Order: sequence, then structure tokens, then C-alpha cells
Amino acid sequence: MSKRVLVVDDEKLIVKGIRFSLEQDGMSVDCAYDGEEAMTLAKQNTYDLILLDVMLPKHDGFEVCQNIREYSDVPIIMLTAKGDDMDKILGLEYGADDYITKPFNILEVKARIKAIMRRAGKGAKEDKENRMIQKGDMKIDCESRRVFIGEKEMNLTAKEFDLLELLATNPNKVYSRENLLNIVWGYEYPGDARTVDVHIRRLREKIEVNPSDPKYVHTKWGVGYYFRG
Repeated sequence: MSKRVLVVDDEKLIVKGIRFSLEQDGMSVDCAYDGEEAMTLAKQNTYDLILLDVMLPKHDGFEVCQNIREYSDVPIIMLTAKGDDMDKILGLEYGADDYITKPFNILEVKARIKAIMRRAGKGAKEDKENRMIQKGDMKIDCESRRVFIGEKEMNLTAKEFDLLELLATNPNKVYSRENLLNIVWGYEYPGDARTVDVHIRRLREKIEVNPSDPKYVHTKWGVGYYFRG
């Protein structure tokens, strides 16, 4: 089941850009351009996350957030004007889970969305039976966070497991180093892309028979890394 997101903003170009980017990641996206439409869609449908601008016609983002919170705990990320701390505080007071300031980087938006969806764990019970990934002689148990090659368990660190799980859950999808840094380490992480390279190298040393000729985690030169499906 693909994740379903509601994007609410009266700037149609922003909505179009976010929608395109999220759909590229396999998400289903609905759009609303004012507060009234947002409330209607949120009431009629089930979403995994709502991206909600503060400045909206008819009803502002705070009213929409407050309205949705009366019947739903869906994760909400508010979009606020740059440097307007009061908007950020109010958004959180009204029940938003996070906020992003405009102008924003779409990679940051996607990283935040995925981090919040992971934390929310929406649908975890339904997906439990499908949380075992098998490729060749490798088994990844996402529930217990254990990895086996044949019958032997590999001792991965938390970040090594996070990297492997992300790549293996999205086989053949190439992630740039920056994207992996945003998603796995978080948007506030002060490190650089070399952090990713080091962890990929360590991960390969543990799961690959020949790390210099990998079977699972491959490099797309000049772009990033992917898990061969």
C-alpha cells in the first residue's frame, strides 16, 4: 500500500512541485488550495500525513489543524514563513507534529515526511507479516532489526541497519549521499556525505562476500547507492 499524503497550499506552483516529488517516491498525493477544501478532504479520506501551509484562504492553517485534531491523530507538518517563530509555536500548540520554514528544500521536506511516518508507525500491525525481506541468502527481519546471511546473524549497528533497511525496502532505487544523510541521520545532522560512504563501506564488509564486488548494495557512480532487487 502506497502512503497517502494531503498537500495544502494556495500557491499552486509549490503544490505542483511537492506533488511531483512525492509521487516520484511512490506516494499518492491529494491537493487542496484553501482551508475549507482541506477540511473536507481530511474528513472524507484517510491520510498517512498532511502537509499544511499556515497562510490559506477561507480558514488558515491553524484552524484547519485544530479542526482535524478533533477527530484524527494523522501526522501534520506545518509550512511557515521564514523566521516567523510565533507561527511555529502556534502550529505546535494547535497539534502539528513538525514545521518547515519557507523557502524549503524538497529533499528536506521528503526526509521530514519519511521520518514522521516512521515514528508514527502507521499500519505497522497490518504490515507485520511483510516485514521480512529476503534476497538470495540474505534475510532482513525489520521487526526485530536482525540480519542473517544463510544461518549466520550479522552484527549491524543501528545506522547500518537503517541504511540497509531503507535501500532493501526500495530495491533498485538510487539514493544520493545527501538524501541518505537526510533520511537516515536526520535533517539537523551536522555531518557530511562522507559519513554515508563510511557506513556503506562498513555495511558491505559485514554482508558482502566480496565488498569490492558487492552482491547487494551497489554504487551508481556519481549519483549514490542502491540495493539490487
